Amino acid sequence: MTDPAAMYENLREEMGTVLIGNEAIIEQLTVALLSNGHVLLEGVPGVAKTTMANLFARASGLDYNRIQMTPDVLPADVTGTHVYHDQTGEFSLQRGPIFANFVVADEINRATPKTQSALLEAMQERTATIEGQTLDLPEPFIVVATQNPIEMEGTFELPEAQRDRFLFKLVVDLPTREDESALLDRFDSAPELGPEAIDQVVTPTGILEARQVVSNVHVDERVKGYILDLVDATRNHGDIAHGTSPRASLALLDAAKARAAIHGRDYAIPDDAKTLVRPTFTHRLVLSTDAELSGVTAEDALEEIMATVQPPGSDAERERESAVSDGGRSRMGE
Repeated sequence: MTDPAAMYENLREEMGTVLIGNEAIIEQLTVALLSNGHVLLEGVPGVAKTTMANLFARASGLDYNRIQMTPDVLPADVTGTHVYHDQTGEFSLQRGPIFANFVVADEINRATPKTQSALLEAMQERTATIEGQTLDLPEPFIVVATQNPIEMEGTFELPEAQRDRFLFKLVVDLPTREDESALLDRFDSAPELGPEAIDQVVTPTGILEARQVVSNVHVDERVKGYILDLVDATRNHGDIAHGTSPRASLALLDAAKARAAIHGRDYAIPDDAKTLVRPTFTHRLVLSTDAELSGVTAEDALEEIMATVQPPGSDAERERESAVSDGGRSRMGE
């Protein structure tokens, strides 16, 4: 079977021939691919969101389609339709761009809610229905959607049900001065450098085999307990009206297993879950009205939760367990 750690290293090195920085994004895209999940990429224009997805698809050897979302895009433009041929008097199936291994929904929040919902079945069921006919999508299958957080006019915010279909929401930040300087130098010497320069270093079959390796990663009960503590904290936080669902619990579990595998381990550690809490939970939280009026963000609420819920093995957790144990002995002495 394909080694997930070797696969990740090959992807990282190959994408690094064009991309500078954003190694965390590459890692999390790999985790999403091995977790059979989808990704929402958010960032201001010009930070290479679409290019990054294209590079990843090419390096992975996946069939790639890009859908430019606009208000006039219809559901049939995504899934496909039946086309009538005058010469034969018959209809033939015309598959839409959703029938690819790697689908980029560019500027997804520019599409109408009806078109956005056309992605729901594909993302969740891995099928597409065209005029009553349900068809399987290819495997592996991943949707990477991009959105611009600063331009609100003419956009349609993703509803909670749509956001919950994404394993991760990843924020692509502006590069540091050092990274941008290296970027200028690289493209000054090779202006033609782009996705075409990327070689395939992984095969679709290898990805499916690596997923089998991930599925066998062991997760200790204490790590599962840490995930449940985090989930429970989102459901009982004063600023959060609706916390994460069981789908989020499973998403974090699967993502932690994939991260462990790409780092060469057959067991997950608390840091695997802790590292991926933010991209897994942030977009799923629904704040209370009072919190929104007070300027509290989902990131703020999650940061408070992360500071409160300690992973097993941390100093704070050991102190808490010691205090509970001492308290129990004191009560027994009484």
